[in-house]
Amino acid sequence: MRRNIIFLVNPISGGAKKDTVLKEIEKVAKEKGLEYKFVPTNAEGDYEFLKHIIAKEKVTDVVIVGGDGTVNQVTYALRGINIHFGIIPLGSGNGLAFSAGISKKPLQALQHIIDGKIKPVDAFLINEHYSCMLSGIGLDANVAHDFAQKASRGLITYTQQTIVNYFKAQPYQFEITINDFSFFTEAFFISIANSNQFGNNITIAPHANISDGLLDVVIVQKMSKTKLPFAVLRQLRGNNRLQKLVEDVSKKNILNFQTDSLTIKNLKLAPLHVDGEPKKTDSEFHIQVLKHSFELIHP
Repeated sequence: MRRNIIFLVNPISGGAKKDTVLKEIEKVAKEKGLEYKFVPTNAEGDYEFLKHIIAKEKVTDVVIVGGDGTVNQVTYALRGINIHFGIIPLGSGNGLAFSAGISKKPLQALQHIIDGKIKPVDAFLINEHYSCMLSGIGLDANVAHDFAQKASRGLITYTQQTIVNYFKAQPYQFEITINDFSFFTEAFFISIANSNQFGNNITIAPHANISDGLLDVVIVQKMSKTKLPFAVLRQLRGNNRLQKLVEDVSKKNILNFQTDSLTIKNLKLAPLHVDGEPKKTDSEFHIQVLKHSFELIHP
């Protein structure tokens, strides 16, 4: 089957490097005899127009040349259509791409598109919000809200905002319900993860698998500020095992468990981010996995 690829290009992501990447895409596509076109993304995230193009021109693949925000918008808009998605990561975090093993080097990522395999990827809903990577409530959402206001993006800016918010951080109160089991916790933040990381290979949920039909929930509970960075570092390094929740609620600084659904009562209105994008918070979140939501080209 002849491949017909739309490369969706975020005009903002990638900076000056993007022009070089697009020239290389053109070169390789012509060498491989691929049918292709470049289409710009839009700030509103409205991709209804693509459905007509995909049907009329028999498009086989949509490749996102950009970051996590574009991946979220496009996979949500086009899920349910018989299409394969690819990613050439040019964003500030690239959480889903790195979780899937896609190279941060654009030419290698393009080679993944050409030679890779198709695998299903899960997503989830947090109230009405669609998320295919990682959403969070609390400290990491504060970082996301501050990061979104900065003119300069990237790992250095993200790290700076994390440090600033660490010193200001106070725990929030939550009630968590999984099946018929409920518990209260005071926590600095809660991460609900389909992919294993915030981005930039910072793996807050080392056991997460984007295709297993489960969400990895990480709750960083109240502890002294002197212990907090060391506890989080152990989690990032994968030193904490997955837990049986009932046994560990009162015994662990960090809870890390898997489920396909949960409810979180947000008693102090901690802030929210969805796939790194700041969102308006709510007093209660209903979270449900969307198993095999779309198909992604992996290495």
